[in-house]
Formats: sequence, structure tokens, C-alpha cells
Amino acid sequence: MNPAPIKPVITIDILNQVDIRVGTIQRVEEVPRSEKLVRLVVNFGDHTRSILAGMKQERSQEELRAIAGRQALFVVNLAPRKMAGEVSEGMVFDIGFADGVTPALATPERPVPNGARAG
Repeated sequence: MNPAPIKPVITIDILNQVDIRVGTIQRVEEVPRSEKLVRLVVNFGDHTRSILAGMKQERSQEELRAIAGRQALFVVNLAPRKMAGEVSEGMVFDIGFADGVTPALATPERPVPNGARAG
């Protein structure tokens, strides 16, 4: 693999605006009107969110079922976005797809409390 070029330089102030939290994926559900999207129901400790992710074509049904119960990193302060008639309340960090490698969730090295901030 040839890594993609590094994106333009940003300041620490811009980076500090991104709220990245750990959440546990409780369920992975079909999004009826989409060939790409799945709904991740994610527990952030004090609340649960529905986050849509384009994982359906990059993972088998077995792989999708296997991510339920796992912790991952999510951006939680994105504006809600309507996709395939549903609203997504964040974004999961999924590593590799943009570089053409088998995608992998960005996960903490050991269990941490849901809602813990990254960075």
C-alpha cells in the first residue's frame, strides 16, 4: 500500500473542536433504502445514538454482527446528517477503506468507560 498524501496542516485549536468519544456498538441494523449503509446503535454512557456507516459492502454479514458489543471511536459533535431517509448523529472512525485496504474499526487497546474522550 502507498499511503495517501497527508492532508493540509491544521492548528491545535481546530483539532480541539473535534469531539471524539468511545462508545459501545450495541446493535448493527439494516438501513432499508441503502445498499451501503448500516445503522450502528451506540452507547455513550449517558445516552445512545444512531450512527449510519457505509459498511454494508465492505464487510460480510458475519463481520457486521461481530462488531456488536465492541467499543470504537466516534466523532460526536458533527451536525446530524440525513442519509437514505434516516438521520446519522455522528461518525465512526473506520480505518483503511479510503486507502483500499480491508477496513478496521479504530478501537481502544483495553475497555474504557463509554463516553470517554480521545485526545
